[in-house]
Amino acid sequence: MATAFLFNQDKVLMMKKNLSRIFDFEFWSGLGGHLEPEELNEPKGACVREIFEESGIQEEEIEDLKLQYILLRVKNDEIRQQFVYFGKTNRSDAVASEEGELYWIHKDEILNLHVSRIIRFMIEHYFSNPDKTEVTIGTISIDNNDEDPVIQWAELRDPGVF
Repeated sequence: MATAFLFNQDKVLMMKKNLSRIFDFEFWSGLGGHLEPEELNEPKGACVREIFEESGIQEEEIEDLKLQYILLRVKNDEIRQQFVYFGKTNRSDAVASEEGELYWIHKDEILNLHVSRIIRFMIEHYFSNPDKTEVTIGTISIDNNDEDPVIQWAELRDPGVF
């Protein structure tokens, strides 16, 4: 999957979905979706496509769209990988989408929304590490002694050739 969180000053463009396979109540997310087969080696292109399909915001209206996170989780027998991009736009409007309703939410209010656990962990990490430039890998799992999900973070760095 490829997901985007677009900022306009202190607000983030978020999508409210009334129906979800994850929750039986309203659910919030960034913009994004599944990569098409021809996009498997080009997640940024998939992210730009999803942004346009879900908001009408075009690539040239986005600044500094950067890969910040790669999130990993297991669902049944499938390993799910999500490429998460953050960027900026001066657009304050967005077109209606079949996917859900779009709202500009103040960044301090995002954690008050119903979001998936892995996205909640990621947003908390992002706001706690505002100066991070490396791509961060997040792997969510269940602790052996507990039923609550836990996440492990690692920075993606080139170790060089030794």
